[in-house]
Amino acid sequence: MEGIHGLNPEITSGIPGYMKYHIFVSALTHLNIDNQNRVPTTDARLMRRIVRDSIFRGYGVLDSIRQWPSVRRAEDLYIFPTQERADVMFNSALVYEFSVLKNFAEPMLKAVPPYYPEYPEAKRILDILSHFLPLSPTEVPMTSILREFIGGSSFTY
Repeated sequence: MEGIHGLNPEITSGIPGYMKYHIFVSALTHLNIDNQNRVPTTDARLMRRIVRDSIFRGYGVLDSIRQWPSVRRAEDLYIFPTQERADVMFNSALVYEFSVLKNFAEPMLKAVPPYYPEYPEAKRILDILSHFLPLSPTEVPMTSILREFIGGSSFTY
């Protein structure tokens, strides 16, 4: 079984424990901009979501930013409480992903008009992205987990 709710014991109650091996995958960003400012893990996940939602789900950047508080509440209620049940935790953050995601996210975020309520959040993310040089998506291996968000994976889903 694969999915964000796979660690929830209610979802897998019909499967004996000895048949389960739980893997928790999360992007745990470990980047600092300087000695006082780090890049929050939640911002990495939001950028991944903005790009993926645009490419694969037909959502605009405004939709992704508007939905983000609801996504965070659901994570806090249903995902993070179950992470300690994992047999293994896998950090899917990549040191170069901001440079790749910048190619996709920056134009979308720059298009948010200043009079929209989502503008401050878009501007804040743009400020983070300003610290990264763009890296062409062609440099991302076809087997990279980042391909789940930008497309072009060698895996079929």
